[in-house]
Amino acid sequence: MDTLLSDHYVEDPKNHAQNLVKEALKTQSATIRNLRNFSGGPGALPESVLLQVQESILSVPEVGLSILGISHRSDWFAHVVEEAENNVRSLLNLSPDYHVLFLQGGATQQFSTIAMSLMGSSPSPAEYLLTGYWSGKSVADAQHIGAVRTVWSGENEHYARLPSDQELSFSPDAPYLHYISNETVEGMQFQRVLGLDSVPRICDMSSDFLSRPCEADRFSMIYAHAQKNLGPAGVTIVVMKKSLVQQCRSDLPRFLDYRTQIKAHSIFNTPPVFAIYVVLLITRWLMNEIGGLSNMNTLNVSKAALLYQTIDESDSFYRGRSSIEDRSLMNIAFNLQTPELEKLFLEESSQAGFSGLNGHRAIGGLRASLYNGVTLRAVEDLVDFMHQFQHQHSN
Repeated sequence: MDTLLSDHYVEDPKNHAQNLVKEALKTQSATIRNLRNFSGGPGALPESVLLQVQESILSVPEVGLSILGISHRSDWFAHVVEEAENNVRSLLNLSPDYHVLFLQGGATQQFSTIAMSLMGSSPSPAEYLLTGYWSGKSVADAQHIGAVRTVWSGENEHYARLPSDQELSFSPDAPYLHYISNETVEGMQFQRVLGLDSVPRICDMSSDFLSRPCEADRFSMIYAHAQKNLGPAGVTIVVMKKSLVQQCRSDLPRFLDYRTQIKAHSIFNTPPVFAIYVVLLITRWLMNEIGGLSNMNTLNVSKAALLYQTIDESDSFYRGRSSIEDRSLMNIAFNLQTPELEKLFLEESSQAGFSGLNGHRAIGGLRASLYNGVTLRAVEDLVDFMHQFQHQHSN
């Protein structure tokens, strides 16, 4: 019998020790970068979830197979979808009047699907709020389908604030009202529910879904792609009231028909098994480690307050972008005095192990995204860096 080559190889003890040190340093560096990930999306995931995901890549404990190779038709995956759905229901305190779906195509797919499904239910135009980069995308896609009335637009003010109640006038005849709860690019977030109770409210909560308690029963539909607070890219959660489903057109292609997805329990075709599994792990983490959305909100408020305080007390060295009353807890967009200084900030922060602090390509500047997976310790580290950077580069 041939002898394995490895049987003849004995590593030098000195080299072995050096390699162990190198691997430990590499692991430590990766851990620091994961903890200091302030990316706008895909965003940071909790360390405990990352460790479970790491294990599942090789073997899911209950199955003995890699998560990347488990059939979407298996009983195990059906239970994953069921538990993830139930966890979302529990976290939001949803009534039985709602469906929970795990769909593909991101929030962008929903921009078109919503309009195609509901615009024909009323002769009046659908109503939209134009409050930033992503709501602009939703309006443009809806206009390809039918008539849209923009209730309010912040475009002329470069999306620096959100509307007051006095600036809003809604039509009771609209088929639905659509708005985005948190504008990730500009760093603005609604702190109230908008619209008329008699008109279906549809809200894109992609960047703050499950980051705080939500009056879910006041919405006919909530949707959120996962890669901010809930997991990796590839899956979008849709929470949809049963009465709204009944208003949807039934002549759309089957894949775009919400009824099809509901009947198939989100497994009409091959779904993103890996992404949905990570969403399940995140919901478990929110329930079992964080203790629910009220606790998550308390932590998120603390993180944002610390960073905003650093900006506000910097004597305009750091400059917040949005109006104070509309500031987002999830995305903090800010600027320095010059583009050159911002470039230097990004270079030095990267050397210090921070990632994802560059602003969105649409507006530039800087942005720190404080999604659920970002720890308070990470924000404290960033604040320390910002103080040091200011001290070194102030005029």
